[in-house]
Amino acid sequence: MNVDTLKNILWTLLLILGQALVLNHIHLFGFATPLLYVYVVILFRRSYPRWAILLWAFLIGLVMDVFTNMPGVAAGSLTFIGLLQPYVLELFVRRDEDQELFPSMQEMGFSKFFWYISILIFIYCLCFYTLEMFLFFDWLLWVSSICGSFVLTLVLVLAFENLRRR
Repeated sequence: MNVDTLKNILWTLLLILGQALVLNHIHLFGFATPLLYVYVVILFRRSYPRWAILLWAFLIGLVMDVFTNMPGVAAGSLTFIGLLQPYVLELFVRRDEDQELFPSMQEMGFSKFFWYISILIFIYCLCFYTLEMFLFFDWLLWVSSICGSFVLTLVLVLAFENLRRR
C-alpha cells in the first residue's frame, strides 16, 4: 500500500465522519442538506478500475446508511454515481490525454471540472431524494430538497477543491 492510497483512505474517513457528525445535522431552510461524501467518488482517477469504483462507492454508501439509519438510500445512490463516474469523466477529457488523469480543477480547468461535478452531484441528489422519499406525495419538498442540496453540495465541493489544490 503506497502513501497515496493511505492518504485517500484517511481523506475518505474524514469526509464520512464530517458528514455523519456535522453535515447531516445541517438542514438549510428545512430541506437543503450538504452531501459532501459524494466528493470521494467524483475524484477517482481515469485509469482506476471500474469494479473498484463500484465497490468503494457501495462501501462508502453503506457506512453512511449505517450512520444515518436510512438503509440502502446512500448505498444505492452512491453506487449509481460510481457506475456513471467513468463515463461522465470521459465526456470532459480528450482521448489522447493521460490515462492517469486525476479529476481536479488544475488538470481539467475550472469550466470542465465545474460541469463534470455538477452533473454527478445533481444525479446523486436526484437519486438520493427519490429513494429517500420513495413517493411523490409532496413533490415541492422533493424538488426543493434536490435543488437545495445540489447547490449546497456543489459550493462545498468547489470550496474543498480550492483548499485541496493549495
